[in-house]
Amino acid sequence: MLHCSRSQITKVYSGLKEAVVHLGNAFPSAAFTYVDVYCIKRYYVFKEPNKYGFELPFVACCGYGDIGYYNYSIKALTLIVEEQSLTASIMQQLPSNSISLFCFFCMLLSSSYAKPRISSPAFAANSCNFPAIFNFGDSNSDTGGISAALYPINWPYGQTYFHMPAGRFSDGRLIIDFIAESFGLPYLSAYLDSVGTNFSHGANFATGGSTIRVPDRILPTNEGFGFSPFYLDIQLSQFMLFKSRSQMIRQRGGIYASLMPQEEYFSQALYTFDIGQNDFTADLFADMPIEKIYASVPDSIYNSGGRSFWIHNTGPLGCYAFVFLYSPSAPALKDSAGCVKPYNELAQYFNLKLKEAVVQLRKAFPSAAFTYVDVYSIKYSLFKEPEKYGFELPLVACCGYGGIDKYNFSLNAVCGASGLVNGTKIVVDSSCDRPSARVSWDGVHFTEAANKFIFDQISTGDFSDPPIPPNMACHREGQLKALGQNALVNIS
Repeated sequence: MLHCSRSQITKVYSGLKEAVVHLGNAFPSAAFTYVDVYCIKRYYVFKEPNKYGFELPFVACCGYGDIGYYNYSIKALTLIVEEQSLTASIMQQLPSNSISLFCFFCMLLSSSYAKPRISSPAFAANSCNFPAIFNFGDSNSDTGGISAALYPINWPYGQTYFHMPAGRFSDGRLIIDFIAESFGLPYLSAYLDSVGTNFSHGANFATGGSTIRVPDRILPTNEGFGFSPFYLDIQLSQFMLFKSRSQMIRQRGGIYASLMPQEEYFSQALYTFDIGQNDFTADLFADMPIEKIYASVPDSIYNSGGRSFWIHNTGPLGCYAFVFLYSPSAPALKDSAGCVKPYNELAQYFNLKLKEAVVQLRKAFPSAAFTYVDVYSIKYSLFKEPEKYGFELPLVACCGYGGIDKYNFSLNAVCGASGLVNGTKIVVDSSCDRPSARVSWDGVHFTEAANKFIFDQISTGDFSDPPIPPNMACHREGQLKALGQNALVNIS
């Protein structure tokens, strides 16, 4: 039998083996076993493959081309080479600065085809029967993803409604929770949560800290502020995997089958999006147009059967307490509501490009319904006229500590965490006396009361394009009129 020499083992894995020895000394009541798989792989499989019933050990079984005969290429790992697709033909017709945003939606729109049904005007006026919701986004709609994957969201988050931390960046429910309630559906389980989850009526792929683009600082990090590794493309990949695996589980039967959505739900569901806020924080927006990034999503979802899309624009970032830490306090840079104008102008530009991308998507996918929702205007009204709607101190965080100009926000001691203030360790585990009268929960996110107000305004249809509420989002007549068509089509 061929054995690896001690010098060879030391050369390759000496560091790891030494670490195992130290672990054994540090924890004498535990058993640590170091396994030399390098020796097995290197000296048996690759050196003498025929002896053990193998052949061509250096050639990939699944791959394509590249140099030599290794059958491996970075450019075509498992992809179909030179595939001509609908997405490619559509992208050639778009201006270069619109491709990426369009591409994301294109990918999301592409797993199984479902033909639309032409309906009568009377039928088109009926509410949509959405049996499921699939959500993509960031902390504005995260119902437990980041807390399951990376770090817990602590008390007092969740205190108002759930009376315990519930994986949400608020004292209670989010807009997505109120949307689910309005359809008579259960709250969405986070895709990344493996404990007590039920996906029979949809799944939530949003995570706190998610961006549209690939972030440059990924959590967890010791370098200060970071972002979720589950950016928009990753969420799309998770959705595609979820769709295929959930149906395998249903076909297999057993106790988990009932926890998965029925196959037809993927074509009948509402697909919701609320993401983009963190791209500003990560400074990712400046060097690539957002519409170029966002648009790659719908294609994959469309081909998965998805036909109803509900897309939120981003909020007035210049009104959030965390922004005041980074922006000059010069009065000339603030508006009448006390918000920082340059940040809000950037958010409005983002929203303009997002709306343009939605228009392109309607043209590219005429059998799908895309609803653009102006949550920016609703949220800004809470900062501009809080008393009119029963709120107070809109710029001040309900849960936080210190900070400048009494905004109750500091990176040294954020809501739900411990921090050092003047050399003393404190725990921020309490909130303001009346969260129900406050807009900002933690200086970045909204209170349940504010989220409920935003949902109530959304439900009127006055802030949507076309002007419809969520329960009518399967109807395409509004966007058909915008495209100069007369047919009324229901795609539920």
